[in-house]
Amino acid sequence: MAVFNAESLAIGLAIIGVVIIIAALLSGLVERSGLPQVGVFLALGAALGPFGLGVLDVSLDSPGLRIVATLSLALVLFTDAVSLNIGDVKRRAGLATRLLGPGTLLTAALIATAGWWLLNLSIPAAAMLGAALASTDPVLLRGLLRRRDVPEDARHALQLESGLNDLVLLPVIVVAISFLDQAGVAPNEGLAKLALHLLILGPGAGILVGLLAVAALDLIRKRLGVRRDYESLYSLGVALAAFGAAEAVHGSGFLAAFAAGLTIASVDVELCDCFVEYGGVTAEMFLLFTFVVLGSSLIWTGFTVIDGATLLFAAVALLVRTPVYLLSLVGSGVERRGRLLIAWFGPSGLSSLLLILLPVFATVPGSDRLFAICSLVVVASVVLHGGSPMLLAGAERKRARKEKKEAEKEPALPATSGTAERISIEELQRLWESDQPVTILDVRTERSLEGSQTQARAAVRLFPESVVARARELGLKEDNWLVAYCT
Repeated sequence: MAVFNAESLAIGLAIIGVVIIIAALLSGLVERSGLPQVGVFLALGAALGPFGLGVLDVSLDSPGLRIVATLSLALVLFTDAVSLNIGDVKRRAGLATRLLGPGTLLTAALIATAGWWLLNLSIPAAAMLGAALASTDPVLLRGLLRRRDVPEDARHALQLESGLNDLVLLPVIVVAISFLDQAGVAPNEGLAKLALHLLILGPGAGILVGLLAVAALDLIRKRLGVRRDYESLYSLGVALAAFGAAEAVHGSGFLAAFAAGLTIASVDVELCDCFVEYGGVTAEMFLLFTFVVLGSSLIWTGFTVIDGATLLFAAVALLVRTPVYLLSLVGSGVERRGRLLIAWFGPSGLSSLLLILLPVFATVPGSDRLFAICSLVVVASVVLHGGSPMLLAGAERKRARKEKKEAEKEPALPATSGTAERISIEELQRLWESDQPVTILDVRTERSLEGSQTQARAAVRLFPESVVARARELGLKEDNWLVAYCT
């Protein structure tokens, strides 16, 4: 992939197509079984790599890797930020502080200390490795967060952590890189310049782009109208524009992408769910494609650095989070099962690899070794944390089989023809007054529901992604009036 030609372009397009097709076909199986999706794509990368078919061979200095990794990290930072419910963050400010302060930063510090002590890393190198491995992977977490048997407080906590922890970890890596230049330390006169670029220019560019983008969208939508499909594409444009604007003024494009997303999430402007959902799906496709690229050969370099000290470090990196988070969450109000889930499910995945690639792209001495060590921990985390939801899925499958058997005893709901009609509030009121059996269905998406907990009178929650199963669980009657509403 180092040389761009027609053949490499064809191979790249074919791999992107395969990733999208396999991700779509396996989505249902992954959700039901708890199978780690990233494991499938790592295996696909290995099959395409030099130890398999030999059609994909990527090195750390490949220009294609830098492009893919940069796009992936920028998009995931933007979508993580724009997906945040600011009202929820404010309501759970105490929990967020526990997760990011004693949780994320202490975990990163302990991993860094283990790297310094066990692996003889310099303090800046150990800090970068600790920060990268303390990052929770959104792709590995996504399957768990979609499960209905996960306690609500645990789901919210993990969403907050995955959305916010890179905000405190990315600056650690950027600062550490500056201390590992050719001279070995960052000159004192460069610290003020670093702070300017890191804390002002990068986030400032992102905030400015976010504000201008939302203002332009709101203005044009009111006066001329904007098609929903193009509004979904708009989010990608904002993320890339924020990244480019910050890099143009020598700021951090990644912090700018996060700042732009956070700005959009904070502004009181109504956005369609497609704005967030399309950006999230696109970011996930880029992440999975990056897993394939890294899985071809690079991630397996972790096995080349295995020795006693490295294995002990990997164990510390994987397990230190649990006691740290259990202590951090004492007195948080989260129930015991939720605390255990939060403390255990902090998987290291692609976000860790993308963060540790930053010193590689900056040609920091010794960064190749940091990447190999990080890769070893990530592979172990994919197996350990990625496989854990399969245990949770076992009980869910048993319950589903039981419900299916009970449903088979009952007559199937008759198929209907024609399109569903709208009903006005006045018509609904007349049905109630005439004692007609009416069931109000709240079919809002999770994002819309988080925006407003207000619910229609006597409404029942019907999850859009599992309508049939939820209808059977609620025992909805086929001869009732079923009135669905969303916002």
